[in-house]
Amino acid sequence: MSKNTLWTVLAVIASIVIGWFLVNLLFSVIAFVFKLVIVAVVALVVFLVLRSAFSRSGE
Repeated sequence: MSKNTLWTVLAVIASIVIGWFLVNLLFSVIAFVFKLVIVAVVALVVFLVLRSAFSRSGE
């Protein structure tokens, strides 16, 4: 095995490891953003329900 082939194999392994890490990080960020959007929607619904409940009781 020549030195060039060894460096090529090491570069391929390193690129796979780095790609795996980046994809894992990207999916984690996407999942976090998705959770934030769901929490914001639920909070908005709860806020609107509470606001309408308190405005009716104040009449």
